[in-house]
Amino acid sequence: MSTTVFTRPLELDSVADRALRVATRLWFVVLLIGQLIFAFTVASFYSLTAWRGNLAAWNKILAHGYTAGDPMGNFALILHIGSAVFIILAGLLQLIPRIRNRFPVLHRWLGRLYIGTAFSVSVAGLYLMWVRGTVGDLPQHLGTSLMAALIMIFAGMALRFAMARDFKTHRRWALRLYLTVSASLFIRAGIFFTILVNRGPFFFDAATFTGPFLTFISFAQYLIPLAVLEVYLYVQDHPGAMKRFAMAAALFVLTLVMGAGIAGVTAAAFVPNIKKAFDSRTSSAETLSATIKANGIDAAVAQYHSLKSGAAPNYNFDEDELNALGYQLLKAHKFNEAIRIFQLNTEAYPNSANTYDSLGEAYMDAGERPKAIANYEKSLQLNPKNANGAQMLKKLRKP
Repeated sequence: MSTTVFTRPLELDSVADRALRVATRLWFVVLLIGQLIFAFTVASFYSLTAWRGNLAAWNKILAHGYTAGDPMGNFALILHIGSAVFIILAGLLQLIPRIRNRFPVLHRWLGRLYIGTAFSVSVAGLYLMWVRGTVGDLPQHLGTSLMAALIMIFAGMALRFAMARDFKTHRRWALRLYLTVSASLFIRAGIFFTILVNRGPFFFDAATFTGPFLTFISFAQYLIPLAVLEVYLYVQDHPGAMKRFAMAAALFVLTLVMGAGIAGVTAAAFVPNIKKAFDSRTSSAETLSATIKANGIDAAVAQYHSLKSGAAPNYNFDEDELNALGYQLLKAHKFNEAIRIFQLNTEAYPNSANTYDSLGEAYMDAGERPKAIANYEKSLQLNPKNANGAQMLKKLRKP
């Protein structure tokens, strides 16, 4: 009998194994890049703004950031942020085989810290969501709560099998833990991938951050990666060339989607926040916010013009400064103040579609429908691809 009959299946198995290894490594490299950018963004933004005493800058990213008079909530927030950075970086080190095999003592102690941090980040996150409050609705909060529960379960199981010296089972629970704690990046990549494809929010309201897609992704951010892992582990336990080729193809597609999403969130959110972290200029928004509280909106408008005419080099007059302040006022239902701030932004940046979009939203929330329509129309003139503006116009024009 010819040896060709035996050689071909062996060659096919070898190619399938190689394809799966390459696809797995490519997925990990893309995730590694995304996690490093994410960790650097979080660490640099929160640490440098805190170093400059600008804790109010946290409120530009978080719905309920630093809050004066709430020491417990602020402690939970700082614990959550610090734990998130550590868990991202430590998790990457734990997954690299060369580090794990060459430095077993480091791997064991880092693993213990990693498991303890997984508990702290989950507990702090639950406190911030259910006690202090955050964006999203009840279904999203339930999805995040389930994720926190799974993180603690997986952490406990990983520790249990490590202590029992069943390292194969330990590694599998550790992988489940790593994928679940990585959901913070997965959800961002998923949302921005759909925004890139859809050229705007995909089945959700960007203003209220609610909608069917956000409900779906609040669960999918960890359930889909966990499901893919289970299929991967099954393929590893049940050899077969076609199974491995299919798994490799699926990982390759998922890597492309994840990579596009990471690129999108990096350009739209991570890079701007890194720039803010290293921007030592005084925030014009925070200056005006203090003036509004003390002397009212008219004094703040006058102050803005005075500061800008003096070309104060130490003040940040970027477009997103007034936009962030306007939305803070809008969330506080201070509609007149928000409208005045957004108007200032349209005057400063008359060619920005985003400034008119924000002003249109303020008029809409204030119940001034004709003015809302006019500003959304202006926004679409400046940027015909503004999907949010088009969606709001349809909503406003309905009888």
